[in-house]
Amino acid sequence: MYVGTQVAARDDSDYKVWSQLGLKHICGYPPGKWTEWSRQVLEKYREHVESFGITLDMVTLPLNSSPIDKQKAGGEAYNIMLGKSPERDHEIEKINKLLENCAQAGIPSVKYNMNIIGIPRTKDTEGRGGSRNSTFRWAEADQNAKPTLAGVVDVETNWERIEYFLGKVVPVATQNKVRLACHPHDPYTPPGYMGVTRVLGTVDGLKKFVQMHESPYHGLNFCQGTVSEMLDSPGEEIYDVIRWFGSRGKIFNVHFRNIRGKKLDFVEVFPDEGSVDMLKAAMAYRETGYKYMLMPDHVPHIDGKDPQGVAFGYCYGYITALLQGVGEPLGQ
Repeated sequence: MYVGTQVAARDDSDYKVWSQLGLKHICGYPPGKWTEWSRQVLEKYREHVESFGITLDMVTLPLNSSPIDKQKAGGEAYNIMLGKSPERDHEIEKINKLLENCAQAGIPSVKYNMNIIGIPRTKDTEGRGGSRNSTFRWAEADQNAKPTLAGVVDVETNWERIEYFLGKVVPVATQNKVRLACHPHDPYTPPGYMGVTRVLGTVDGLKKFVQMHESPYHGLNFCQGTVSEMLDSPGEEIYDVIRWFGSRGKIFNVHFRNIRGKKLDFVEVFPDEGSVDMLKAAMAYRETGYKYMLMPDHVPHIDGKDPQGVAFGYCYGYITALLQGVGEPLGQ
């Protein structure tokens, strides 16, 4: 396993900095609309990334973490989670073509979300040194928030839409040997919040998910932070969860993020100051034979001229040191 990032490069100087920091793997974002990502576009983008000594491990499908209203406005494949046919079938056809193009362009993996209500958060918490930390406290949330344009989506309906998608996409991914890495629902919310029962917001739901349409190319973008947010005692429970999914080969990418707190009451923090022992977590991934990226995905908001670059740079160095500490070869 190795350090990676999903931060979008602002310009070529970011690629240079990442390479200089020893970060050699990324999830990237090809130029233009996703519907125009031909084999040639993807190949050209991959070759550009590689010119900086960086490997393009994955790209993202047009199923993101935004609320479905924003997905619609942004031209994403929002009908899949609305369960609306024949529109979702057209979107799935385009996604399957994109998977074929990725395979032909030498891109081995894609990540995606099956999201309707986005990533609910409450007021930020002040962190160390006056940083601003993303927070979710159920007691402070608008528990009567109105549904999205998707309306009410119960357990059975949510699973039907997910199963429909997997049934059509997993065979294509398997045939083309492109790994599908799905992000959990962030965070766990009580059933019916904003009209939706989030079936990928629990560990049991994720276990059911990865066993549907079983394939070595169907698994998770395992957000350790999000999974920790599902647990009553993440500092004790997360390691066995890592082992369950890792030992079954169902982790294709890791969002290596820490929280302070527990289910329905947490703050996102830097990796060294949370409830989870990140060294112990890294050892659990290594124990299962995990072989892909460990990447930060959310960081506290800090001050300075390049707050995002500095905050993420801190995390890259932290992860690199942990990898060295658990005996992983560096410079891959």
